[in-house]
Amino acid sequence: MNYEQTIDYLYRKLPMFTRVGAVAFKKDLHNTVAMCERLDNPQNKFKTIHIGGTNGKGSTSHMIAAIFQQAGYKTGLYTSPHLKDFRERIRVNGEMVSKDFVINFVEQQQGIIEEISPSFFEVTVAMAFSYFYEQNVDIAIIEVGLGGRLDSTNIITPELSVITNISLDHTNILGNTLKEIAGEKAGIIKPGIPVVIGESHPETDPVFIQKAKETQSSILFADQQLQISKSTKEGEFLNVSVSKNGSNLFENILLDLTGTYQLKNILTVIQAVETLKTLGFKIHNDALYSALKNVKDLTGLMGRWQILSKNPLIVSDTGHNIAGITEVVQNINTTPHNKLHVVIGMVKDKDINGVLNLLPPTALYYFCQPQLERALSAQELATEAEKHGLKGSVFTTVELAINAAKENANADDLIYIGGSTFVVAEIP
Repeated sequence: MNYEQTIDYLYRKLPMFTRVGAVAFKKDLHNTVAMCERLDNPQNKFKTIHIGGTNGKGSTSHMIAAIFQQAGYKTGLYTSPHLKDFRERIRVNGEMVSKDFVINFVEQQQGIIEEISPSFFEVTVAMAFSYFYEQNVDIAIIEVGLGGRLDSTNIITPELSVITNISLDHTNILGNTLKEIAGEKAGIIKPGIPVVIGESHPETDPVFIQKAKETQSSILFADQQLQISKSTKEGEFLNVSVSKNGSNLFENILLDLTGTYQLKNILTVIQAVETLKTLGFKIHNDALYSALKNVKDLTGLMGRWQILSKNPLIVSDTGHNIAGITEVVQNINTTPHNKLHVVIGMVKDKDINGVLNLLPPTALYYFCQPQLERALSAQELATEAEKHGLKGSVFTTVELAINAAKENANADDLIYIGGSTFVVAEIP
């Protein structure tokens, strides 16, 4: 098989969460363990950092990867889902895994794939671990796919575990309360391995504290250790100063990820770096400054309050649950514009009404649907939106909705594209 045929085989052969939802989520680690054992357990042959959480884990993973790269470490990065190219999921020093490696891996593992019928994600995780070992990385930043305790990535023993935050998402799988979801996320805390929690919360803190006590892991809450002492938008950057105990720890960090929610993530990142320094990693401040100014270029990160064009200003963001959309609306409110145009699509297993309830009724809406089985039909979305006072037109594809928004927008308007990662992925 060539590359295109190989990817098509993976998509057709294997249950894929992004396409079909919860049915693709395997509630044990058996298949991942079996595949990695067949590969001689590559995940045990390089150092890792494990990053979970409801929101912000992608941005946090990319920022930490960028910092390690600038500090001189050969750095693997595993994230999901991808936006445009499957190979975005597996990178070394920002470069995507080669097509040849993907082809050869699937060809060599086709026997076990046919034998045990793993999920798409399980195969991808094993592929990433195999690639990082082959590439002889110094460290690999591993983003949890879904949850933590039963996620395929949870066969690693990392140097550090990081959990960004907890909010309600994937409740059909992880639980209906913050406490239940925190219990699943806490599953990545390993015996004797330190953990950094990004955001403290009265409902979830006791869950993490208890788990850390059971595993005898040191635990720090980033937002209790560090504070944002200054933040301003400066052109294409967020200028941030971070303090500890009233004294500035880092002044005037220029971050090329400008969404206001990055202020939470940067505290998590800096606390993670400070903890990693105590574990013997050599990360100088100039590497941190340089990395955070160039996260997108160093790692290929896309879709985080990403400016696509100006006049009119067009922005995309992958926020897709109540917590994520709350941050998106805050960014919209702080972005100067005249009329707001919202291109939006969602998938069926999200809190549709919870998200719609957050969106401004004064905007003009372009309801659409990404091309996957989990997608909520554009018409259904429009019908639900009308109950919340949101009015607009229905489009069968993301591209048609974007084109209509562009035609209607004036130079001083704002077009926001989002509601689902898969809407952002289909931006032409």
